[in-house]
Amino acid sequence: MNHYFYPAIFHNDEQGGYWITFPDFPECMTQGEDMADAYKMAVEAIGLCIDEKLKNNEELPSVSSPVDYLVKDGDFSCLIEFDLMQYRKMHNSKSVKKTLTIPEWLNEIAVSQNINFSQVLQDALIQRIGVN
Repeated sequence: MNHYFYPAIFHNDEQGGYWITFPDFPECMTQGEDMADAYKMAVEAIGLCIDEKLKNNEELPSVSSPVDYLVKDGDFSCLIEFDLMQYRKMHNSKSVKKTLTIPEWLNEIAVSQNINFSQVLQDALIQRIGVN
């Protein structure tokens, strides 16, 4: 699964911004100066929690319904969409070495055309697994 949806509660602060909590991830909190910033920060925060749990082979919490909890006056809930592949592309660009073999004739033609083998392999893998 590459897309996750978890509810967040946006709480108004006195300066016009928001602080955000996640009922399904009590350890996760963030804040933003305005709505756009708060939403962006919410995606980043939930993404960090989801990515860490998955890397540590921990089970993700069940998604609660946005109507399972009460919000105070001025606060509201909203579903946050998180794209794991997009997040990992932006935050985990560590390269790993792979050894492969190709026919000599193909290698000679590719080298003569200054083909970047690593880029070709990356592009092919992205296309094969259907990642945008």
